[in-house]
Formats: sequence, structure tokens, C-alpha cells
Amino acid sequence: MKFGIQHRFTAVASTLLLFFCATTFLQAQGKPSPAATATTTVDGVTVTINYCQPAKKGRDIFGGLVPYGEVWRTGANDATTITLTGDVNFGGTALKAGTYSLFTIPTKDKWTFIINSEAKQWGAYSYKKDKDVLRVEATPATTKELAERFTISFDKADKGTMLTLAWDMTKVSLAITK
Repeated sequence: MKFGIQHRFTAVASTLLLFFCATTFLQAQGKPSPAATATTTVDGVTVTINYCQPAKKGRDIFGGLVPYGEVWRTGANDATTITLTGDVNFGGTALKAGTYSLFTIPTKDKWTFIINSEAKQWGAYSYKKDKDVLRVEATPATTKELAERFTISFDKADKGTMLTLAWDMTKVSLAITK
């Protein structure tokens, strides 16, 4: 049986339509680690953090899924980015306006926040220490409430604006001031 060009075109178009519908359906189901944004203003400087929110799903998080002492992308999927419209002090260290990647190195007793000049990265797989702009440390705290999803938030405080990372039963905060 011979098929003409019109019949072949119809078959190809039908296949593409089926693929498009399946892709749209899967995207509508929700991502396991959805994208999120945290934004604040610190004395006229807008600070925006774009990241993805993995879920605990009954797993051991810090010291387990996220190993202690290793560079973590601070979220899921792409590396977390931080964009500043002006200069700030990040954990007491000067940081110029721009867009950077935000990594952390969690340990049980301290976390190292890393601002890296290479903003577009997939996770921490291509992370290069020589691209670090700054590193500052903060002390983690154990919480009473479970944070099922990894969350980044900003809170106003006496010390300026506090950037807080929370997941599982752990949170860690760092001051951002002008």
C-alpha cells in the first residue's frame, strides 16, 4: 500500500500534536522541585533570589541527601541565583551589584555562604572555587516546625534584613545591609 505526501504529512503532524499534548500534560502535573523567587528591598537595593524548592519526602536532608562539608547548589535543578540592583553588605562583607550564583557548604555547626560570579550553572556540577566573589559563615539552628519544602525568605530585623534558608528541621540566617 502506497501513501501519498499528504498522508505522510498528516501522520507527522498527528505525531507532533500528540507529543505536544503529552508534554503539556506532564508540565501541568507540577514539577517535583518547583521554581520560586524571594525578593526584598534593603535601603533602596532590590535583592532577588531565584531557586527551586526540593521536598523532604521523608528523606534525611542535611548530612544525608545534602552531604555535610560539600558545596550545595542551595536548592534543586539550576544553581540558585541572587541579583542585586545596588551594592550591599552580605553577612558583613561588601558585595557589588550584579547577578551571581548562591551556593552553601552546610555542616552540623556552621554553614558557609558562597557568592560565585558564574551565575548560569546547572547545580554545583561545574562550580569553580576560583570564581567565588565572597564566602561568609553563619550558624544553623534547629527548628520546632518541619519545613517540607526548601524555602528562602527575607525578614526585617534590627541588624537589617535577614536572608533565611529553611528545610527539614534546620534554618540558617544571614544579615544583608546597605
